[in-house]
Amino acid sequence: QLQLVESGGGSVQAGGSLRLSCAAFGYAYAAIYSMGWFRQAPGKEREGVAGINHDGSTNYADSVKGRFTISEDNAKNTLYLQMNSLKPEDTAMYYCAADFRVRMRNAPLSTAEYNYWGQGTQVTVSS
Repeated sequence: QLQLVESGGGSVQAGGSLRLSCAAFGYAYAAIYSMGWFRQAPGKEREGVAGINHDGSTNYADSVKGRFTISEDNAKNTLYLQMNSLKPEDTAMYYCAADFRVRMRNAPLSTAEYNYWGQGTQVTVSS
């Protein structure tokens, strides 16, 4: 069974930066094909932010392109999300997700495409 544990959330002012981490436990990290970051603000649906496939290809939501960067360290079994130029509208609970299915396309940003989820880490951006 795969377990995902997020960390790195916090409170920052607009324009600031945070780096989220997601550590994977209990399963061979190399067997994971896609990983993604999602976020959910109060009263809103969970939305995809960024995804990365095993081949290193990445995919971003338009709202974060140029500001957020997804990456992974296979040696540490850890996924990262570097968030720069944060805005108040980035405030949300951030979740990482993983899936083992092989896809011949960009890393998915749909919640339906992921079977494993972490518990989330809160990001709050003040104006």
